[in-house]
Amino acid sequence: MNQTTTNLSRDMHYLQLLSNSFPTIAAASTEIINLEAILNLPKGTEHFLADLHGESEAFLHVLKNASGNIKRKVTELFAGDIRDKERRELCTLIYYPEQKIELIKAAEPDIEDWYHITIHRLVAVCRDVSSKYTRSKVRKSLPEEFGYIIEELLHERTDDTDKAAYVSVIVDTIISTGRADDFIIALCNVIQRLAIDQLHILGDIYDRGSGAHIILDTMRQYHSWDIQWGNHDILWMGACAGNDACICNVLRLSLRYANLATLEEGYGINLVPLATFAMDVYGDDRCEEFIPILLKGNSLDEKTMRLTAQMHKAITVIQFKTEAQIFKRRPQWQMEDRCLLEAVNYEKGICTIGSKDYEMTSCHFPTIDPADPSQLTPEEELLMQKLHHSFRVCEKLRKHMKMLLSHGCMYLISNHNLLFHASCPLNADGSLKEVEIYPGKRYTGKDLMHNIGMMIRAAFTSDTESEMRQYAKDFFLYLWCGKDSPLFDKSKMATFERYFLTDKDTYKEEKGYYFQLRDSEEICDRILDAFEVKGPNRHIINGHVPVHASKGENPIKANGKLMVIDGGFSEAYHHETGIAGYTLVYHSRGFQLVQHEPFKSATEAIQKGTDIKSSTQLVELSAHRMLVADTDKGDELRSQIEDLRELLYAYRHGILKEKK
Repeated sequence: MNQTTTNLSRDMHYLQLLSNSFPTIAAASTEIINLEAILNLPKGTEHFLADLHGESEAFLHVLKNASGNIKRKVTELFAGDIRDKERRELCTLIYYPEQKIELIKAAEPDIEDWYHITIHRLVAVCRDVSSKYTRSKVRKSLPEEFGYIIEELLHERTDDTDKAAYVSVIVDTIISTGRADDFIIALCNVIQRLAIDQLHILGDIYDRGSGAHIILDTMRQYHSWDIQWGNHDILWMGACAGNDACICNVLRLSLRYANLATLEEGYGINLVPLATFAMDVYGDDRCEEFIPILLKGNSLDEKTMRLTAQMHKAITVIQFKTEAQIFKRRPQWQMEDRCLLEAVNYEKGICTIGSKDYEMTSCHFPTIDPADPSQLTPEEELLMQKLHHSFRVCEKLRKHMKMLLSHGCMYLISNHNLLFHASCPLNADGSLKEVEIYPGKRYTGKDLMHNIGMMIRAAFTSDTESEMRQYAKDFFLYLWCGKDSPLFDKSKMATFERYFLTDKDTYKEEKGYYFQLRDSEEICDRILDAFEVKGPNRHIINGHVPVHASKGENPIKANGKLMVIDGGFSEAYHHETGIAGYTLVYHSRGFQLVQHEPFKSATEAIQKGTDIKSSTQLVELSAHRMLVADTDKGDELRSQIEDLRELLYAYRHGILKEKK
């Protein structure tokens, strides 16, 4: 018996199942032909974004313009044929079709002529962005009501004299039946859809900006995306799972930036109990350390500012208490030194860390018992019960967390690229560090990331045994601020020090060895080997730490092996980075890093045709145009082809009968 026959006898059950989908030699052969053809199409375009931090308007614009990719295609198609202003108008129409059409109809004297010209131009753009996909894939992207018409227009040209009248009548009829607006909107949405084949979000959708819930509402409808969880995402996941320390951190960060829209409007979290408690307890406190940071377009009157500061202090004190309770419950984390409420001399107004005394900015803590600083008062207990209930019963929050679980993980290997949000913990010599996550269980690298991901899921799984589930819920706090957490990887989170100590030297957070060593190509190769990332052109792609472009920092590190794409999407970081974020584009020609300037507003983009000002840096060009065959999808398709060839062998040698 030859090797093929041996394999067939071992895999007969699988082949019988496969024969249900391909019941004849003709069906199996046709599929092989189809898959072989797909292998030779250009690779689809991947987009990488990181650290969105609730900046929904800028994120949505980058999604609509495909990081400038649509503008580039419009320029290539129409350069020399139409004026620059018309190209800008066409791009804006593609990004915001509904709003732009209304403006044009109000100002355009010959709307039918505009419809004719615009539809033909949009069809040309759509034809260009769809050229690297199979007809079947394009067809699946088309809206049902216009699918047939768009497909016909994509595959017919007006320069074909035999079909010119046919195409012209289609466009005339779209206009005469009053469907031009809807057709243009549908066509623009298809262009947006096909411009990005796969979207990778490298973490931190939440906090600082006010639109995290809007971003996730958008992603619910998005065709293909994944996320590598960031520390801020984990914080919200922990809050949803019922970790009170995470709930406090979520509230504290929202109040710090006076961003209550996500909590109140996005998720309907009731903050009245917190406001009432804060006014009662801190009504006479100036709460100067807790005055919120106001971002773009956010202004508060004096009364609201004062109340926000009081709420901010109230939840911060409760946060330090609930964190201390968990640190004491989990001594194996070795984080009891962060129970700093116990290090305060409340009479003298000093805090002793190590052997050194530090002056406090203020020492007004009416809810703290110096004999047991981490104990909540009855009023704080009641408040936390109400807040805990609000987070646990919020249906929309749970849906969004379910999305993060279903589309997310701690790391991803995609087309020879290793994606994770922040860090892979290392020792001083660059070797992978063992980290204890389960009691007595230590892991490194890929195993560490995998088991953390499993623990996160365990916190949301009802059949997890109660003790393990409680540990998993507690572990969200370690992931947020633990020294060896791959999502943090610093010596400490100096939140207490920044609020309450006058000595700014105490604010320093020493970065882990990953951040100190990641400029080394050898270290990056060691990590890639540990994660079993194959290929000659392999990379690590991270976010998390803003790149200070204004100070000359380069996001491309380790001789091109590592790319850091957190350029400060959030306005809170613009003064640090000097820019407003990076996006990384990986198309069939190679990698392009796109550096963005701050986005003003969608309204200005619609009315004035402005776009995000972006500059593009070529990171790495491929020696040949990459095909589907060069990707993970190509490996998958080759495996399917091999299976189908075995099925053909079985049919042709009578091992299986065709189902005619």
